[in-house]
Amino acid sequence: MGESTFSGNHPTNHFSIDVQTQGASKCFDDDGRLKRTGNFWTASAHIITAVIGSGVLSLAWAIGQLGWIAGPAVMLLFSFVIYYTSALLTDCYRSGDPVTGKRNYTYMDAVRANLGGVKVKICGVIQYLNLFGVAIGYTIAASISMLAIRRTNCFHEKGQKNPCNMSSNPYMIIFGISEILLSQIPDFDQLWWLSIVAAIMSFTYSSIGLGLGIAKVVETGTFKGSLTGISIGPEVTEMQKIWRSFQALGDIAFAYSYSIILIEIQDTIKSPPSESKTMKKATVFSVAVTTAFYMLCGCMGYAAFGDNAPGNLLTGKGFYNPFWLLDIANAAIVIHLVGAYQVFCQPLFAFVEKSATKRWPKSDFITKDIPIPIPGCRPYRLNLFRLVWRSIFVVLTTVISMLLPFFNDVVGILGAFGFWPLTVYFPVEMYIAQKKIPKWSTRWICLQILSMSCLIISLAAAAGSIAGVTHDLKTYKPFKSSA
Repeated sequence: MGESTFSGNHPTNHFSIDVQTQGASKCFDDDGRLKRTGNFWTASAHIITAVIGSGVLSLAWAIGQLGWIAGPAVMLLFSFVIYYTSALLTDCYRSGDPVTGKRNYTYMDAVRANLGGVKVKICGVIQYLNLFGVAIGYTIAASISMLAIRRTNCFHEKGQKNPCNMSSNPYMIIFGISEILLSQIPDFDQLWWLSIVAAIMSFTYSSIGLGLGIAKVVETGTFKGSLTGISIGPEVTEMQKIWRSFQALGDIAFAYSYSIILIEIQDTIKSPPSESKTMKKATVFSVAVTTAFYMLCGCMGYAAFGDNAPGNLLTGKGFYNPFWLLDIANAAIVIHLVGAYQVFCQPLFAFVEKSATKRWPKSDFITKDIPIPIPGCRPYRLNLFRLVWRSIFVVLTTVISMLLPFFNDVVGILGAFGFWPLTVYFPVEMYIAQKKIPKWSTRWICLQILSMSCLIISLAAAAGSIAGVTHDLKTYKPFKSSA
């Protein structure tokens, strides 16, 4: 039976014999694709790039809404849930035998193999809408950091009392142009170098934020904040306190989200040992490292500013000096988000291109690659459909970002929208189907309780974040300079 061959996640225009059952060779894996080269370190780099994103910058604000007791407790709870459900999801990469079973190349393939039916379409809609939303969120965050570099230099030259009004729109356009160029990298497994650079950058700006928080605490000699979080008073009503607490849940959920691209990351790993073993080790390592960073950055940020903890620790009018260190931190954020944007969007790019190839297999515009010579390197294979559609995607996310530049609110909505279905519900349901866990058994009941609890958290986070957007829209004017 003939089937289309794909290089990584990118469809090509030739056909090969299905070799799923013929075993691996020196150059090809058991599915007929070129040997995968990923390992524990590259998988960890992809995960850290995806997890330690712009979400870390909102954690001081999130802990500020929840307080010293609930804030760290919620963060630890999310880390445990993410690790546990990710471990369930890694077992879904292969159907049947964990070593020789048929591979599922994407999250949707895993849902199709284990659950099937309408759930596949529901999963696809949620996953790809979430990836689209992440692209918007990263565009906003990157432009804010670029704007912060200009603003800190303005404050340094003219004083902190100067409003330094300026627009983030030109910086969104600059970020968009860079993503148009990088989006022409054909497939996921060619992004390993970008992920390593991005992971290094994420540690850089997280460490700077942590260091500045510690320095602020040492300078004032006190740990600010309270056990129950931001106080109800003239500036914050009782209802706003509730909405903000709910939004904080969404911010923390977003800071941990990477399950939507877990299967795609796992598909880059070589074997033996089995891909699930390597991925589980990478997940343990990555979640442990990110949780330690999150706890330190979030808690020290809250300790430094208390109820006044900014929505974005490095750009939210919190730190002003040393301005050169803030510039380095914000430059690191931008570089990280340039890479993270691609890590998250590649599965969406691959899905659209794979679907287009299946629908119009004879179209040269979609399937034909044009070799472009590069001195000293292999020729670059330009695909016109890839060039046009990915460019349109980046332009669209950039325009929407310019219309809705609300960092905290957008982060909260994305976290709420993607957390329960993609991080909890589908992994739990696939695990139950794969392991044939009897209905109403103790394990089945425990898994359902976990799923329902996370659904309630997601609904609360969504409500809080939507309330935040509604509040911000009352005073927001699109395309205007801001202080």
